[in-house]
Amino acid sequence: MKTPNRHMLRWQIYIQEYRGNMNIFHKSGNIHKTSYGLSRWALANTPENPEWVPQEEHHIKGIFVTDISTKPFNKAKESYKMDKEFHILCQLLMKDCKDPSLSSKLDGIWKKAYAEGRFQILDAILHHRTKHMCMMTLTDRTLINTILHECHYSVVSVDLSEDETIQRVKTCSWWPNWRKDVSEY
Repeated sequence: MKTPNRHMLRWQIYIQEYRGNMNIFHKSGNIHKTSYGLSRWALANTPENPEWVPQEEHHIKGIFVTDISTKPFNKAKESYKMDKEFHILCQLLMKDCKDPSLSSKLDGIWKKAYAEGRFQILDAILHHRTKHMCMMTLTDRTLINTILHECHYSVVSVDLSEDETIQRVKTCSWWPNWRKDVSEY
């Protein structure tokens, strides 16, 4: 540093105590325009951080916050009572059993999805899991039609194309042959 001001000189002396001889250069750029920016970047809470605090690990399966009514969820729960596949899945998932006689009673798509471990029951609602999503499983035709309408024709959706409707349905619900139903809708 050729002619450092008193603040930079103080830092240069302080750094040289630990690092030996070094040169400090000013490099202008957009990232360094805010003088407080570099000193306010948060450090990760890792053992390398001098202020590290050990924390317990709590794995969160998912957070779902909503202010909508519970009617669709209650209707889905009611529709499960009338569905044979749900009763079989419920017995398999609640007991966590691998009884081949029970799983053999499931029909094609249900059987395949169960064998892949894609079902989970949370709050008495059957959920279908994919790589990184967990959607409510529907069996009631009126709920399915409501989902199709909301994902395709509602004010928010504004008559989307088939591909966009498939993407919207894929994020909120699942039922057997749902892609076929979306393309027919």
